[in-house]
Amino acid sequence: MNKNCKIYLDIDGVLLMKDGSIPDFAVELISFLKENFECYWLTTHCRGGENKAVQYLSKYYPTEIIEKLKTISPAYWNDLKTEVIDFDSMFFWLDDYAMEAEKKVLNSYNKLNSLILVNLKNSNELKAVLDKIKRANP
Repeated sequence: MNKNCKIYLDIDGVLLMKDGSIPDFAVELISFLKENFECYWLTTHCRGGENKAVQYLSKYYPTEIIEKLKTISPAYWNDLKTEVIDFDSMFFWLDDYAMEAEKKVLNSYNKLNSLILVNLKNSNELKAVLDKIKRANP
């Protein structure tokens, strides 16, 4: 894997279901991403300079996973999540929703394919995401 590749990670709709439960394969995905990539929180829980990601997730995830999550750096943003993406690097952005303005920014850098939209209504969605990242970044 490529430690130079960055992962931008949302929480709600990616690492947590709407009801607060942990989706299937979330722990495996977290472990794989932490072992193989430079990871950043790109979530409303880090918007405007506040880093509440781990505090928020600690209500749902076991302690051993929270310890891994503590090492993920926050990506602080204000208006568009794309404000903090390093477009000069290879990256994947895992999110359940991207605004049209954000997609336009990605497209302007020819990086729209770096966005992985997660739909946790699909069974085994995070396994499919994990497989996609493995295939794209051998």
